[in-house]
Amino acid sequence: SASPVTMENELLQTASNFTDAPNFRCTMFNSDSEDYKCVIIIAVKRASAAFSLIGCFFMLFVIWLFRKYNSLAQKMILSLTLAALFDSIAYLMGEVIPDGALCNFQAWWLTYFDWCSLAWVCCITANLYFNLVKETRTEHLAAVYYVAAWGVPFFLSCLPLFGDYYGPAGAWCWITDEHVVWRFGIWYIPLFVLIFLMMSCYLHIFYIAKKRVLTWSGPYDPEKERSKILLAQEIKPLKWYPSVYLAVSLFPLINRVHNAFDPNHPVFVLTLLHVITAPLHGLANAIVFGFDRETWSQLNLTSLQLAFQSRFSDTTLIMEYRPGPVRYVAHLESDSSDSCDDGTGAIYSSTMTSWDRRP
Repeated sequence: SASPVTMENELLQTASNFTDAPNFRCTMFNSDSEDYKCVIIIAVKRASAAFSLIGCFFMLFVIWLFRKYNSLAQKMILSLTLAALFDSIAYLMGEVIPDGALCNFQAWWLTYFDWCSLAWVCCITANLYFNLVKETRTEHLAAVYYVAAWGVPFFLSCLPLFGDYYGPAGAWCWITDEHVVWRFGIWYIPLFVLIFLMMSCYLHIFYIAKKRVLTWSGPYDPEKERSKILLAQEIKPLKWYPSVYLAVSLFPLINRVHNAFDPNHPVFVLTLLHVITAPLHGLANAIVFGFDRETWSQLNLTSLQLAFQSRFSDTTLIMEYRPGPVRYVAHLESDSSDSCDDGTGAIYSSTMTSWDRRP
């Protein structure tokens, strides 16, 4: 058997081969002595993406189990969940990918689904504004929402691809350090402009809602008031999604700003915070979704059992009606309360006569 010294030398040689292999070289830090930082960054990125993926699957499971996909608002949350799920898959990709077709694909994938997630949050905000402020139903705008949230991001994500601006950009592939203007022009500037607009929109929504509570005019309409309550309950959890997007985008912005001014000296702490928060869209959405009062009230053993029974144990049976033979008979008692003027009894089947049905 091999001695402990020999085994230790083999492990050290294996680690050295791992570090020196071109496929595993990390381009985030320049010094070879800092390769351990790359290992930490990659591991943290994968962990954050895995938690986000689990959160997305949790949301999809609850949406499917409790059939939360009927109204337009619920369908929008479902679409947001799908976008965050595919975004998490891109962050789960392996080591730092060298420049090439696979790197370009990862960069396009991230740009597309990041934009899809942002676009769905914007659509949710617009839908909330129309429902609460304008007091109008928005089912007729569903096609517009889908085109805006799935179609427009496809166009935007293809622009850097056509210009060959994608490549290694830290812990994953994205727009390279040489094209800082594209980074901010196609993502960060629109991102924070839209977040600012959404926050302003929510302030206006809250102002209008509070004003309507304090003022009352016109005759009382119970049905209209009930519709308002149901509508408010349906869209109440939607107000937190823009805040979630702001929270997970703050550290990535700070890190990219630092990269723009000093691309040759990345800061490990900023990079670490970047890779922790950037993949967390799905997990943050799941937390907001799970802590919604209606959803939280359903996450108990009784509700889950009933929901599973409704899904897998449908006891409703639809069978064809087959009538038995029908005939007429004369009653034996003339003074029976069930007698008819023509001396015949009521219609009955072969197993029950009108005489048997008499009280």
